[in-house]
Amino acid sequence: MPRTKISVIGAGNVGATLAQFLALKELGDVYLFDVVEGVPEGKALDMLEGQPHWKSDSKVYGFTTVDRSKYENLKGSDVVVVTAGLARKPGMSRDDLLNKNLEIMSDVAKNVKQYAPEARVIVVSNPADIMAYAFYKVSGFKPERIMGLGGSLDSARFRTFLAQELNVSVEDVLAFVIGGHGDDMVPFIRYSSVGGIPISNLLSKEKIDEIIKRTRFGGGEIVNYLKTGSAYYAPGISITAMAESIVRDKMRVIPCAAYLSGSHAKHYGAEGIFIGVPIKIGSNGVEQIMDIDFNEDELALWKKTVDSVRENCRKVDEFLSK
Repeated sequence: MPRTKISVIGAGNVGATLAQFLALKELGDVYLFDVVEGVPEGKALDMLEGQPHWKSDSKVYGFTTVDRSKYENLKGSDVVVVTAGLARKPGMSRDDLLNKNLEIMSDVAKNVKQYAPEARVIVVSNPADIMAYAFYKVSGFKPERIMGLGGSLDSARFRTFLAQELNVSVEDVLAFVIGGHGDDMVPFIRYSSVGGIPISNLLSKEKIDEIIKRTRFGGGEIVNYLKTGSAYYAPGISITAMAESIVRDKMRVIPCAAYLSGSHAKHYGAEGIFIGVPIKIGSNGVEQIMDIDFNEDELALWKKTVDSVRENCRKVDEFLSK
């Protein structure tokens, strides 16, 4: 029986770290793609040479996509993860960055559509909910086969900080956030617990607010330390959790950017956009979207994040109509 094939487009820090985690967990053979000549081949070979110590038989391959024919190696991919994109540079506006990354995403989506039309797709490129929407628009894939990173990472950060504060195992902390990634996230304190005990019984409101703030700006805190880079270990393992749930049909419930339509769109007041909500992830991709209720404070935050995502989706539509 052939191994699962997982393709990672973008061999920067996030993509390469993800590829290593996927191979380490032996989730399948990993195909790494990048436009920078030699980088995906070199990183793939480096990982492959460590496999004996990992006791993993996953193969890792690299392909430079300056040669467009190399995208043929996407054929047969069960899962495609898109991490390709540019970081914001001095003098570059957010709209400039969005437009440049939309160019990249459009090209990637066309190649995935051509060579891996049956794949389930995880979009990581920032902003992930908007880029997932762009991938959907360009590829024409069924939306349940596409999901974006966001809540998976933010929720992991939230759980980490709660575990640190309470000096408990992260395994016993259940907590999640939804909505847009980072600044626009919506934390759900009512659904957060430690060993089944609500965190509001264990921490003061002031301390919870402090932890929420740290979670909201978690990526920025890492950037401030690194100076010339951004997070990639936590994003890498957060994506791995999503990929593993697809490959092994685990049916894990993880907050991710998913497409809202029908009754779910009505419930969340957000029609036709990708946005972070709790979803069940299995072999088909998004197996189920969970509807959750809001209190007054949560609803105010939710409406704010929906408006922000909707405005960016409008920009995507404008870009693609040119």
